[in-house]
Amino acid sequence: MASHDNNQKKWKNRDLVSSMEFAITGIVTAFKEERNLRKHAVSALLALFAGLIFQVSVVEWLFLLLSIILVITFEIVNSAIENVVDLASDYHFSMLAKNAKDMAAGAVLVVSSFALLTGLIIFIPKIWALVFG
Repeated sequence: MASHDNNQKKWKNRDLVSSMEFAITGIVTAFKEERNLRKHAVSALLALFAGLIFQVSVVEWLFLLLSIILVITFEIVNSAIENVVDLASDYHFSMLAKNAKDMAAGAVLVVSSFALLTGLIIFIPKIWALVFG
């Protein structure tokens, strides 16, 4: 029991600064290791740039930012799930492992679809007015 408590204490965040350091390390690791996350980040920058160009309203900014944060967050969680599943399944095929990874990827697809729809709703009328104005 004492050995378990010692191991648990090693991994337990001791203070806010440690918690923040671990979280930031996780975000940096995800950006370094996950190609899809970097693609989402480029899309996010394009959406932010378009928001500035088209001077979107406060409510539109809120939906754009919500979409961006959700996609980035879900992609990080998806990557974490993939890593844990790979570790737990010891890289041997398991239908449960495949299902977990597929469901996590599906969650990213759902939230990415929301982000795309949000972008279309916000920007198509603005582009239409600019072109056919």
